[in-house]
Amino acid sequence: MSENKKTLSLLERMKQKAVEQKSYGGEYIEEPAKVNARTCPNCGAGRAEQDGLTHCAYCSFEFLSVKLTDGINIKKDDNSQNI
Repeated sequence: MSENKKTLSLLERMKQKAVEQKSYGGEYIEEPAKVNARTCPNCGAGRAEQDGLTHCAYCSFEFLSVKLTDGINIKKDDNSQNI
């Protein structure tokens, strides 16, 4: 057999596939570190940017105004009592 037509062994084929495979996450992009934080416009205190946080823990400034309406299981007045 000539060198060009020689079949690769199992180990050689596995090595070749490992070298040729691509990363699942795509190419790595280097970015500077950052923190997702907001400050209170009233007192300047920092708060974590999370869903559901409606008031400042320091000065009670209202970030989000949530208005509840009557639904099937949730009532707009008092939801702590099971009727």
